[in-house]
Amino acid sequence: MPTEQSLPQTRLMVQAAAAACEDKKGEDTRILELDPVDSGLADFFLITSASNDRQAVAIADEIEFRLKRDFGAYSRSVEGRRHGEWILLDYVDFVVHVFLAERRAFYDIERLRKSARPLTPAEFDAELKAALAKKTRAVRSKSSESKAAKAPAKRQSTAKVLARKSAPVKKSAAKKTPGKKSSAKK
Repeated sequence: MPTEQSLPQTRLMVQAAAAACEDKKGEDTRILELDPVDSGLADFFLITSASNDRQAVAIADEIEFRLKRDFGAYSRSVEGRRHGEWILLDYVDFVVHVFLAERRAFYDIERLRKSARPLTPAEFDAELKAALAKKTRAVRSKSSESKAAKAPAKRQSTAKVLARKSAPVKKSAAKKTPGKKSSAKK
């Protein structure tokens, strides 16, 4: 299961990859949220189709470019770029599959991952926004609670400072030492 901190970053990266697919005219783009019990290899699969091998390579190149530019993320491995029938980009937390339409129908990854929850990029985007809003609310409430807890301590220290300032200050008398007189009379 992904950690609370890594999940929003992974979701943002998957969303950026899905946007790259759409911009390069990828067809029937789907995001599969994998069941952690069923699959320990990744949290998400991003699957899209291309009409020819050149388009498949262009989609894969665009995904790599955007993730490198926007997140500094590099794919762990790339498979199938030479033939362009099925290109796989492994980003550890998610895997991108760019298929030719015939190959996608033949392998039917969506059917093989029955326990995965299929999402369209629009559904995924709405869930991401909801998750980020929830996290923002949680952080803000923690911040408010910590400020409220610190406020009495701050008031108390201010009261102590004011009490010290208003207390009469005792000046200690400095002892004057008699200076040496010259006793030499001639």
